[in-house]
Amino acid sequence: MKSNLLILMLTALPLIGAPIWGCAERSQIDAGAMEMPAVDIPETNYYEIRTPMGRMVIRLFDETPRHRDNFKRLVEEQAYDSTLFHRIIDGFMIQGGDPNSLDDNPLDDGQGGPGYTIPPEFRPDLFHRRGALAAARQPDHVNPNRESSGSQFYIVDGTAYPDSILTLVKQQLRQQIPDPDFVFSDSARAIYTTEGGAPNLDGMYTVFGELIEEFDVLDAIAATATARSTGQRVRRELIDRPFEPVWMIVRPLPDYEPPTPPEQ
Repeated sequence: MKSNLLILMLTALPLIGAPIWGCAERSQIDAGAMEMPAVDIPETNYYEIRTPMGRMVIRLFDETPRHRDNFKRLVEEQAYDSTLFHRIIDGFMIQGGDPNSLDDNPLDDGQGGPGYTIPPEFRPDLFHRRGALAAARQPDHVNPNRESSGSQFYIVDGTAYPDSILTLVKQQLRQQIPDPDFVFSDSARAIYTTEGGAPNLDGMYTVFGELIEEFDVLDAIAATATARSTGQRVRRELIDRPFEPVWMIVRPLPDYEPPTPPEQ
């Protein structure tokens, strides 16, 4: 059984490591340098994402201020309201935030955005553990600086990785990110082998927040039926689109008190 699991994880790596493609925005515009619309940005870093399956509560990181403030601004403009989680892969991630998902053409979902991108804010201490909130982006061949989409994001559903597979992922990442000495920290390795995540995205996509409540809602969304999960043959652009629309409404939680962690 263990050897079968190892073979499964090895063969799944190219799929799990598939790019989180974001918008097809042509211009690499720094959102921080743009003259953005004047809106009042809440002080809180806590937000709720309402969905047909229930609500999720996320926390934005102060360590990634460009992504944090951009997300807050979009929420204040209600830019995410009624957009869809248009790409769902169980055991990997749920992706949404594309304004194109508001139109009647499912083939253009994943190609839209607000017209700008955001410089990456990679940090080794912010990694792709289960529940990580991160920014989608275009692939490297058209986006060598790995600029983030202006609006599209994903939440990691994740898979637990055996230690031996993490070693292979580490070797892959050393060929794809600037740091040839990249290693997973002891804490990251412990989390990836128990709670799970998407370690093969570390250093390539900006993690700017985390899910802190209602992981069962994340699991329910991730389990939504798609052509991939049911084995149906469809156009490549539609393979990970859920059959039933999974919409979102995002709002700040100014008075939110995070749950007290259990005593050790």
